[in-house]
Amino acid sequence: QVQLVESGGGLVQAGGSLRLSCAASGRTFSGYTMAWFRQAPGKEREFVAAIRWSTGSTDYADSVKGRFTISRDKAKNTMYLQMNSLKPEDTALYYCTASTGYMSRSSRMYEYWGQGTQVTVSS
Repeated sequence: QVQLVESGGGLVQAGGSLRLSCAASGRTFSGYTMAWFRQAPGKEREFVAAIRWSTGSTDYADSVKGRFTISRDKAKNTMYLQMNSLKPEDTALYYCTASTGYMSRSSRMYEYWGQGTQVTVSS
């Protein structure tokens, strides 16, 4: 059973940085795509970034490109999201997710989800 546990969220001022972590267990993830999604109150869940576990290939939403960096540490079975130059509109619950398929920006393609970690950016 795949388990995903996020950490690293918190309250930060606009312009600040945070690094989210997602500890993954239960499988060998070499054939997986891992991703971050986020959901703000009253809004739909939206794609943030994805990474192909085996190759390290990445994809980013336009809204975070150049500010956020997704990465993974194979030895630690952990995925990261480095978030710089944070804006109030980045405030959301951030979810770690995994898929046995190829990279996708659709949440429907991801089978496994963590519980989420809250990121709040004050202006």
